Amino acid sequence: MNFKPSNPIYTLYELQLKSQVGSGGAVKHIAVIQDGNRRYARREGITKAEGHNLGADTTESVSDWCLELGIKHLTVYAFSTENFQRDTKETNQLFDLIKNKLLELRESKKIHANQVRVRAIGRIDLLPEYLREAIFLVEEATRGYNKMYLNIALAYGGQCELVDAAKALARQVRAGKIQHEDLTESLIAQYLYPHDGDPVPKVDLIIRTGGEHRTSNFLPWQANGNECAAYFCAPYWPEFRKIDFLRAIRIAQTGKTGRGQ
Repeated sequence: MNFKPSNPIYTLYELQLKSQVGSGGAVKHIAVIQDGNRRYARREGITKAEGHNLGADTTESVSDWCLELGIKHLTVYAFSTENFQRDTKETNQLFDLIKNKLLELRESKKIHANQVRVRAIGRIDLLPEYLREAIFLVEEATRGYNKMYLNIALAYGGQCELVDAAKALARQVRAGKIQHEDLTESLIAQYLYPHDGDPVPKVDLIIRTGGEHRTSNFLPWQANGNECAAYFCAPYWPEFRKIDFLRAIRIAQTGKTGRGQ
């Protein structure tokens, strides 16, 4: 059944799911591949920029749901290293949107009231200067917070992250600051993004929208080798609903991989 938020049955189903999730095991870190903004725009006959804007609204809603459920970490895949191959006009529009959203987060009363720490992870040096400046401002404004972490993957690639970590560790070994026998999983994690001494933790659940059934080089170290569930669902990111989110968490709590409708 295709429940819609305006349907009274939707509300009852949402309450039922929320009750089930509340009685299940803790899910501390959710990672989201926000797929389908452009396809949604094409289907609805709107511009790609409008599709990305609607997708940004969904990201804000998901962040709110995490706060509501007490989820500690949310990591969203906003822009991959492969996305640089897109049309320059679309890329610039997306960078402008992300910059504006970051500056909104910097001033958000909700962010400060809930002590949400906002961080960017990825090869930030590849981004335009104005976007790097917005990242710096929101990170500085929320640096002291630790009630919830909102990690935004920008210019991110999982293999790039591992390569960058390996290079940084090699420099430390060459300088004599680290001995090769000292290398452990926890030490390696310290050299992954975002290089601030507070690494992104293991992932409990990866959600991907838009009908694709792959994880696309997203957080390979944090997700692989861990009891990480995966939830793949058909809705495009702008139409992702709270019941989809709750279904995903329920899948993670039962330790299975799911495909939503």
